[in-house]
Amino acid sequence: MAGRGPTRQELIRRRRSGGFIGREGEVSAFRDALKQPPDEAAQFLFHVRGPAGVGKSTLVRQLETIARDGQAVTAYVDESVADIVETMEVISAQFAQQGAALKGFDKLLATYRQRRHEADAGMGVAVTGGDLPAGEVPPPSPSTVIASQLGLAGLGMIPGVGAFTGAVDPHQVAAGADRMKALISTRLRNHGDVELVLSPLDALTPVFLEELSEVARRRPWIVLFFDTYERTGRLLDTWLRDVLVSDRYGGLPSNVLVTLAGQSRLTAACWQDWMDLVTDWPLEAFTETEARQLLTGKGVTDERVVEVILQLSKCLPVLVSILAETQPGSVEEIGDPSGTAVERFLKWETDPARRAAALACAFPQELDEDVYRAAVEEDATELFGWLRSMPFVTDRSGHCRYHELVRGTMLRLQRRQSPARWEQLHTRLADAFGQRRARLEEAAAPSRGWWADETWRAHRLQETYHRLCADPRTALPAALSELLDAYCHGVTSLRRWIQTLARSGRDADSEAVAQWGEDLQAAMDGPGGSGAVFTLLVSRAGLDAVGRALAFACRGLDHRSAERYPQALADYSRATELDPQLVRAYFGRGRTHALTGSHDEAIADFERAIELDPGHFRSVVSRGASYRLTGRYEEALAAFGHAIELAPDYDWAFTNRGVVHRMQGRFEEALADFDRAVELREDPWALVNRGVTFNAMERFEEALPDFARALAASPDYGWAFINRGVTYWELGRHGEAIAQLDRGVELSPDHVWGILQRGRMHECLDRLVEAHDDFSRVIELKPDSIVALCGRGRVRHLMGLYAAAVEDFSRVMELRRPDEWTLTARGMAYRLMGRYEEALADLTRAVAVGPSSAHAHYETAVVLQALGRPECDHHLSRAVELLAPEGAGITSDPAANTGNLVLAHVLSLRWEEAGSLVSAFLGGDPQPGRAQELILALRSLIVIIPSAEPRILALCRTVEERFARHQ
Repeated sequence: MAGRGPTRQELIRRRRSGGFIGREGEVSAFRDALKQPPDEAAQFLFHVRGPAGVGKSTLVRQLETIARDGQAVTAYVDESVADIVETMEVISAQFAQQGAALKGFDKLLATYRQRRHEADAGMGVAVTGGDLPAGEVPPPSPSTVIASQLGLAGLGMIPGVGAFTGAVDPHQVAAGADRMKALISTRLRNHGDVELVLSPLDALTPVFLEELSEVARRRPWIVLFFDTYERTGRLLDTWLRDVLVSDRYGGLPSNVLVTLAGQSRLTAACWQDWMDLVTDWPLEAFTETEARQLLTGKGVTDERVVEVILQLSKCLPVLVSILAETQPGSVEEIGDPSGTAVERFLKWETDPARRAAALACAFPQELDEDVYRAAVEEDATELFGWLRSMPFVTDRSGHCRYHELVRGTMLRLQRRQSPARWEQLHTRLADAFGQRRARLEEAAAPSRGWWADETWRAHRLQETYHRLCADPRTALPAALSELLDAYCHGVTSLRRWIQTLARSGRDADSEAVAQWGEDLQAAMDGPGGSGAVFTLLVSRAGLDAVGRALAFACRGLDHRSAERYPQALADYSRATELDPQLVRAYFGRGRTHALTGSHDEAIADFERAIELDPGHFRSVVSRGASYRLTGRYEEALAAFGHAIELAPDYDWAFTNRGVVHRMQGRFEEALADFDRAVELREDPWALVNRGVTFNAMERFEEALPDFARALAASPDYGWAFINRGVTYWELGRHGEAIAQLDRGVELSPDHVWGILQRGRMHECLDRLVEAHDDFSRVIELKPDSIVALCGRGRVRHLMGLYAAAVEDFSRVMELRRPDEWTLTARGMAYRLMGRYEEALADLTRAVAVGPSSAHAHYETAVVLQALGRPECDHHLSRAVELLAPEGAGITSDPAANTGNLVLAHVLSLRWEEAGSLVSAFLGGDPQPGRAQELILALRSLIVIIPSAEPRILALCRTVEERFARHQ
């Protein structure tokens, strides 16, 4: 901001920069890069590399100071980030501190976190069935899938993000991704929100780069530093490469410089095609000349002292700096040159409080003033400012870290010299973090539990680290169990806990803990991902029975998400055996049973979970869903009512109860529930269900706005298109209806009900081939679908495929007890094939089963006429009686009744009445399929009464001509 003075942090950076010695070539090259015109900049990507202690981080800090002094906006990223989204967030936060806020990105990031929470909440209690076809499986939770994507993107293992290696089964990463997209579409507000949740990198990165471009227009340079890249490169490589050199996410401003700093070379698999763009800066230990120059700059000029320092430090920059800091005037002040440089440094510090503080503060992984006070003794509590000024301490916004080499050396020294002190101080720090956590817990827990609170997790993580260091053998089982709680929050948290386990093993020199950390990290980074972690946990000793139960439950979730249901059930069952009180195991097994259609078993599991935890909302809702899917509507209503008591503002409970009310024909109550759900949240699933209810009440015009609102919020919501198509059909807008069904089925290609509706519409429009294809597709998806078999049999009859129609009707009679409709349909097919005896057998059974069926009596009369039997007149008279307007057997389809009366009068040779009825039939503006059906039925009578052929053909022409005019 113009006019403000420098901050204390800026003054510290300038002071240290002024004392910076060495690395003149790299510093000079960096200054030259900042002098380049951005559009001609040949050097924009620097890679500082070398072993620990050579001064990589010191050089990076110096370069950052140079960039800041040149009015550049800078950001520094290290291993504290766990994924790519966090990386962008850290950069944005640092930009904001420099008056260059990325407001658009920050707003979208906040939306992403909120929408992801909403998606998780909806998916967590997603009700099987709902708007899904029977047997369709909801996908895994968005957090599990997205966290997996963010973790694997850097490895190049996500299709479309990097080079997909084949090492990871994409089904494991995002099982049922298309179905998940459809289901999340019902939960989120609009299409953009769905894409934001499912593909956060594709949504966030372009906005991040656009905002970066805005800053770049106002500042001469943007400089990004990625330190400790040997740790973060595994996650960031592919994304960062694409940002820098490809158009995948949009353009990168030309005045952006990037510096990477790590121990290793850049990964060839990722960077090999772009190495010509990288300015490589390999760092080694100082030359003797550089080391002497630094010592001179620090005021150390006695040759004997210089020689001892060179011997102790081996010219490693960080140690040269440490040993020079106290400016020893003689070799005697240094003491015996044997031993470590850190010991010599501490011996020079004559103030015992400072010396003790420096040692104690090596124990925490990161320091703020509160952690400092917990680590040091009372007489050193005011020395935090002194510690922050030490050359081996990196200070960022009040959070300090020791240089890794110095910290490691100090820890080794203290662990060997005083094991009791080692255990005591780590225990004290663990207790301090535990107390911080406890103070947070005095407040009301977040709605998603304490694991969802970032500050709480940070305290818990550090507490775990210090307990492992204090007593590895005792703390290991609890830490391994904690991994599972971390996973329940997300894969990113699991990764952090594994990294902490590995680090504590190294720091405490515990072979058992370190081996666990290495093995878990290898499992996490391998093809099995988190599932391999759980397999490792359940297959090796280290967890108690309760911990192993939780591991089996987590692996069960992994199997369930990947649709490996038998394995999921086995793991959940093993979990309940080990810990009969584990609610999540019963809930998980119940969900798996529900997904496989075993609802009785699912209900039993949900009831056990509720018995153990009466407030377990997800079990309450899921039990209601299983009740609904098994037709136990009153019990479903009670379950959803209970859910509403537990969460009065939860819209999904109202929507689910509304679905049950609609199924019971209690439409006004259903509308009240849907109204309340929409009032709480304009959810597409609730809107479509309300539209379906309006359709059921024949209030079609009122249904259309709900479908429109649902599609405005979720443009890819197939179920909304399908139901709007049904509404258009009822309103006589047949072309629009088919178009809507086409779009709905395109979005949900396995939606059985939608395909079935389209098949019926094609049949009514006399599009027999399309209808046949639709019914056949339904049968592929659901081989025992009686409705589809009947529909295809009917269409095959109209197409003249009588033998195939007989096959379909016969299959229907295998699946259910023969009824009069199926017997009549097959009898008619037999009749058209000339197999009159078989036809008569079916039709006789049809009349016996349905004595009031006009169609069965008519077809029986036709067959008897063909066989020359006198009983024909009885059945024909009965058919006419049932089809008459006052007849008891009249159906709700006037066109069908009128057409059947035409046929009955033709068979009776009553031509005048037949002609009048044809006129009445056409006056009702029948659908094309109905008219074609009448023509085919009339023509089939020519075989039965050959002498009537001219009159029958005349009636057919009348229908064809009038029907043509109507089209």
